[in-house]
Parts: sequence; structure tokens; C-alpha cells
Amino acid sequence: MSDCVLALHGVSKSFNGVAALHGVDLELRAGEVHVLLGENGAGKSTLIKIIAGVHQPDQGEIHLDGDVVRITDTATSERCGIATIHQELNLVPTLSVAENITLGRTPRRHGLIDRAEMRRYARAALDRVGLDVDVDRPAGSLGIARQQLVEIARALAQNARILILDEPTAALTRTETDILFDIVRELRAAGVAMVFISHHLDEIAEIGDRITVLRDGKYVDTVSGSTSEDELVRLMVGRDIDDLYPRRAGDLGETLLDVRNLSSTGLFDDITLQVRAGEVVGLAGLMGAGRTELLRAIAGADRYDAGEIRIADSPLPRHDVAAAVRAGVGLVPEDRKTSGLVLGASITDNLGYATLRPTARGPLADLNGQRERGVDVADTLRLRRASMTQQVRSLSGGNQQKVVFGRWFMAGTKVLLLDEPTRGVDVGAKVEIYELINRVTAAGGAVLLASSELPEVISMSDRVLVMARGRLVGELPAAQASQDAVMSLAVKEVESTRVH
Repeated sequence: MSDCVLALHGVSKSFNGVAALHGVDLELRAGEVHVLLGENGAGKSTLIKIIAGVHQPDQGEIHLDGDVVRITDTATSERCGIATIHQELNLVPTLSVAENITLGRTPRRHGLIDRAEMRRYARAALDRVGLDVDVDRPAGSLGIARQQLVEIARALAQNARILILDEPTAALTRTETDILFDIVRELRAAGVAMVFISHHLDEIAEIGDRITVLRDGKYVDTVSGSTSEDELVRLMVGRDIDDLYPRRAGDLGETLLDVRNLSSTGLFDDITLQVRAGEVVGLAGLMGAGRTELLRAIAGADRYDAGEIRIADSPLPRHDVAAAVRAGVGLVPEDRKTSGLVLGASITDNLGYATLRPTARGPLADLNGQRERGVDVADTLRLRRASMTQQVRSLSGGNQQKVVFGRWFMAGTKVLLLDEPTRGVDVGAKVEIYELINRVTAAGGAVLLASSELPEVISMSDRVLVMARGRLVGELPAAQASQDAVMSLAVKEVESTRVH
């Protein structure tokens, strides 16, 4: 077609003998948002990394404006007018926001860096995504959501004619997502061709023109953006999923997690909450409400100034991760790559870090037992892998998240703290993780679940606590925890705080 700017024909790619793509076709037109959909491990990230020049295909051709091209590296991809926002953040944390946005095209004057022009350029880029931060601030000091917006601003500043967005909304609030979608619509109207990857099916219906579905590295179909969610799920997983949120509430037991008057200056204040055996308590709120900071303090990762934490009525030492793990507390962190995994270690090692000491035979680790237990957990989680010895960094994002979750499942954790547990995870894997939550509570465990996805936190919780500006502002039983009710508590408290 005359409006086809990029086409992939018969693209295949293998890693260490494991096929990631089998003869995949993709056609991208000017002025369209083409959604790439599939479960984790379906081959989406591999496909876009081929377009971005990170990987080269073993077989197949890439056509740009009808001509065959070889995209041998990322610089070639950029020269072809392609900008890519990868799922994994690619900022240099020690450099400023302005330096990150202009990296590789730093403005100069008389041979020296023109810092005034750098700041102006960066400010203009950030204004396009509605982000108001100091451009001289180190990028690593920003939260995950703001770092994601800096990545998007940097890509947009290249004035690319082809834009690839891999899970761009994974760390964004609804307000930030709306801003991004307005930008995407402007770019579409300007004729920019976009590949968009998301696991949020409601987003796809809102922004997508066409959808190409991959499954197990193979092309399945290309359908209209108006295709129903049920049909998309069937195409993705090869089967129907009857219940996206399979919460099964049971009998409640003793209080396992008891947080009393917990405070940390500037982060959260006077937090009191309890979670009982067999219970899932949701933690909702806007970005910056203090949910992540609270979970990290409970897990011993961060200090707090006042208050007490008790596990099964026994006091938990402050700022002591090892003591928390011994007490049966496990944290699935917001950022799995920096806080939840050792990327260069094997699947077996990552799964077993919480159980090395308890299962040791004297001074020696029970390596055989760790391997056997790791295989059992990996099979239960339907972890897609070539072997248990492969490095975790080689897994897809969703399978990496399963490894983090599986570590605590393997350890028999009593109190499970979940911070955005299904971020970047496809619909099939989400249901599997929800079933694992059910298994934890059915076995008498307690779960505190923080999530920005309101349908998730509402549907999978027995009670929902709402945080705003570091304080608990309300509690809703499951029957009353609608999205409107949750947001009205969070927004009302924020607005009243601003007034006073």
C-alpha cells in the first residue's frame, strides 16, 4: 500500500537455539496507531528491538518506504526516522533530565556545551508531555512514572516519523495517560506511524487503529481496533478466559499484619492498618500518595520515624529486611529490575534467595533441594524458560515478575506485600498471578495489595484502604469499593489539603 512506511516480512529470530519469532509479518501505515498484542514471551519485545536495531533478524526482510533496508544498530534506526521507547527505562540516572533528553545530540556553541540551549530544548520537550520538573535535577531522583515521561519526551524530541512505544503507560496515572494519548492523537494527525504495546485492553480500544496479535512467537492475525476484548483475549491466549479477577474470599483468621501509627517524615504519617489471615487488603491512591514508601517500610527496606509493626502479634525490628523475611514478610516491589531481581543470576538462584538460609544443611546450602523446589514453583507459575539455569535478564518482563512472585511463594510467605504486581504483565499471566494470590490466602496468608489499576485493586481485595498525601483517608468494604467511591476519597482529600 502507498501509505505503508514500514513492513516486516517473514522475520525470524532465535536466541541460544530458542526461537523467539517464527516468520512474523507486520505492516505499519502512516498516521496510524498499530497495536502489537500478545502474552509475555509472545515475541513483541523481540520484534520491536529488531525494528530499533538492537537485534538483527536471522531471516526475513525489513522494508522502509518500499525499499529493503538493514537496520544494523540503534543509530541506523534513528537515521531511518525511528524512535523507540523501551519497556525498560534507558535513562542515565546520574545525568540531569536535560542531559538525558539531549543525549547524543547535545547542543554546542563555539565547541562547548550550550547549557542554556540544552535547558530550553529539554523544557520544550517536557512541556509536550505535561511534565513540570527541574531539568537540572538528576533523572535517577525521579519516580518511575516521571522517568517514563522523560523517556517519552526524549523520543518525541527526535521528531521521528515512526514511533515505537513499549508499555508507555505502565507506570503512568490515568491523568498522565490521558496526556500521553492526546500527544499520540496529535502525532497520528501529523502522519506519524506508531507501534503501541500495552497489556491494558481498555487502552487498546481507546487509542488503537489496528491490532496485530502474536502468540508463541508466531503471527496470529491483524484485526480492527474495535475488536472486542473477549476476542482479543482468545487470540492472545488461544482460549477463553471466563473471569479476569478470580478472587475467592474465604474465612478470616488471626491478624497477621498489624501496623500501628507508622510515620516517616515527608512520606507517610500516622498509618494504622491490619490484615488478617485469609484476607486481601487493597491500597489505592493517586501517584505520590505514599503507598510504595509504606510497603517498603513494612518490608524493612526503608526506615521510618515512629510507630510499630507486628507480625502475628510479634514486634518486627525496624529497617531489617532479613528479620522481615524470617518473620514471613515478602515484598514484590514496584520496580522488579532494580529492587526485585539479580538480572545476571539464574532463575533457580533468584527463586531461592529467600530460602537459602532456612533450608541449609548446617553451613551448606541445599542446592539440590533448591533446584527441585524451583522447578515446582516455575511449573506452577507457568514460567516460560529454556532452562532453570538461564539468566533472569533473558526472560520477558512478565516472566521476570513471576520469578519475583515465585520467590515468596516458594518461601511460604505469611504476609505478602504487592506493589503493582501485574505491571507490564499480559492478561493471561495476570489471571495466573491472581490465582496465586488466592492460593496464598487459602493457605492462611495475608496480602496487602497496592495497585494503580483500580479494577484490579477493587476486584481482588476484600477491603480497600485509600491513601492521599501520605495518610489513610478512608476504608471501603468490597461491596462499596467502586472506582468512583475510591477516587472521590483520594481526590477530595488532595483538594482539601491544597485549600488549607
